[in-house]
Amino acid sequence: FGRVDLRADPPEPPEGVRFPMWLKPALSYSSELAFGVRDEEEFRKAATEIRDGISRVGRPFERILDRIDLPPEMAGVGGRVCLAEEECSGIQVAVEGYVHHGEVTVYGTLDSIDYPDTPCFLRHQYPSTLPPQVIARLHDVTERVMRRIGFDSATFSVEYFYDPGSQEISLLEINPRHSQSHAELFEYVDGVPNHHPMLALALGGDPAMPHRQGRYAMAAKWYYRWFTDGVVRDVPSPEDIARIERETPGVRIHLLPEKGRRLSGLSQQDSYSYELAHIFTGGDDEEDLRRKYDHCVAALGLTFDEPDAGPRS
Repeated sequence: FGRVDLRADPPEPPEGVRFPMWLKPALSYSSELAFGVRDEEEFRKAATEIRDGISRVGRPFERILDRIDLPPEMAGVGGRVCLAEEECSGIQVAVEGYVHHGEVTVYGTLDSIDYPDTPCFLRHQYPSTLPPQVIARLHDVTERVMRRIGFDSATFSVEYFYDPGSQEISLLEINPRHSQSHAELFEYVDGVPNHHPMLALALGGDPAMPHRQGRYAMAAKWYYRWFTDGVVRDVPSPEDIARIERETPGVRIHLLPEKGRRLSGLSQQDSYSYELAHIFTGGDDEEDLRRKYDHCVAALGLTFDEPDAGPRS
């Protein structure tokens, strides 16, 4: 991986980083402005879009950087940094934990599963279904990495790719925070959301997480997506959503677009799809999770008009 100079004309891939690669802001979330690129043409098109949008998160972060004493190697870097990363392959998995007084504790491992033939998340699923020996390796790597970088007094989420054929583990990124997307999953399975250790660390309490004390054996956050543009014709009311949640135990629904919204006008989306709803499910097994998700999608009954049939927003 390497840094991309967005001010160059034209921007160029970092030396030694090969196609296919991912181009993305160093500061982002929900895969906003992340592009998979296969050649120079796609690279330059993606770099242009990132340059136009990177300030939305990067500029406010620079206000924070202005208030703290930065280490010398960060002087002048700022918050509007673009990275290129060679593409990894395999099963994507996240390891969450915290460091307290230099002691690394891993409290959960989750699978990230894409829609078929896309780079877009279909769901995060907890706990991971990888073999126990692979999970043990991931925990060991995570503990060694977090100790080596000197991380302390906070939660983290480290993302990996695991290749079942070669059994190779590739570290994708270290997030110096827990993932809010996983909060309900830990609550369903372990009994409390993963906000607990961060709040405990901040307040000087015990950050230890309970284990398997929740109501369900498995849980998932599903991303209900649409892959073409359109205008939302009808959406269920809050009362309708509350009814669906009552009728289906272990379900929470967060609907994103409102009626009349054009999908391409939604903010904070990835580069390849539009998020319609986040659906959280807890269940006895993976089949139970899928059954509840399918029921919710059908019950929501979202419909769309062609893009030119509704207002732009």
